[in-house]
Amino acid sequence: MISYLRRGEGRDLVFLHGYLASKESFYPQIEEFSRRYRVTAPDFPGMGGAEPLPAAWSVDDYADWTEEALSSLGVKDAYVIAHSFGGRVAVKLLARGVFERAALVGCAGIVKKRTALYRARVGTYRLVKKFAPAFAERRFGSREYRSLSPLMRESYKKIVNEDLRETARRIDRPVLFLVGDEDRETPLASAKIYQSCVKGSRLVVLHGCGHFAHLDSPLAFQLAVEEFFR
Repeated sequence: MISYLRRGEGRDLVFLHGYLASKESFYPQIEEFSRRYRVTAPDFPGMGGAEPLPAAWSVDDYADWTEEALSSLGVKDAYVIAHSFGGRVAVKLLARGVFERAALVGCAGIVKKRTALYRARVGTYRLVKKFAPAFAERRFGSREYRSLSPLMRESYKKIVNEDLRETARRIDRPVLFLVGDEDRETPLASAKIYQSCVKGSRLVVLHGCGHFAHLDSPLAFQLAVEEFFR
């Protein structure tokens, strides 16, 4: 059973939400774009109102599920608006030719260069985990990671350790990347890398916005996307 909402009529437009978020995270945009498009916004498995994950999924697994779900809902020749983790899935599907055009805000998927400090921290975590696994899970990792179930943690590791540059280079559809200039999760540097990978893509910087730029400045976001879609 797919947890999703649908509004409006016209060309298909899909919304893909961020990690641990839900379809409702795009509520202002769904209200606006459903005036001109047939909007479909699903919840990813393990998030929102969807069923739990059946296994530790990778980004490809989520992309496979999304492609099948959209097909079952009669979505075709669609545009897509995606945020953060939803951008990872959109990048995979754009490389397959599933979407016709995309607006990706705070798009995740560019893995930062591993520093010596990062490698040392990982080594310490692995050592501590051998002798005190419960303490290691509480002490190390992001707040987001520590909030996950064991199965979701394994999925999370697969997701965040996959760099999507090579996948992005296979995209031959129009893509607009949007990023908040105060985004610390998926910074401007990552958006510029994506822009360099996707031939002919565009980049819009939303000033005074963080990782949820589409909520920090919904009007500026919507105007940029509407212009691009036209």
